[in-house]
Amino acid sequence: MTTVEILYRYATPPTEPVTFALANTRDVYGIRRLSFDHDARTLRVEFDATRLSAATVTKLVRQTGLEIAEELPLIPPPPVPETVPAA
Repeated sequence: MTTVEILYRYATPPTEPVTFALANTRDVYGIRRLSFDHDARTLRVEFDATRLSAATVTKLVRQTGLEIAEELPLIPPPPVPETVPAA
């Protein structure tokens, strides 16, 4: 088993039917965990990459009705170094 995570930012908070539909995706063989960060408006999906592809997981999440705004990198980019004016 190869565990992989995808992080999505969603546009609008999930409605009750969307939340129930997302909960039902746990019944899909290979989906391991779904976790929301409501403050950041993100959904993290942990899945078995030997069973599902990232494209399939994205399709499953979209089919629930959740409006995905973008897929975010799990590792944030390094900070941009500040430029110090030459003296």
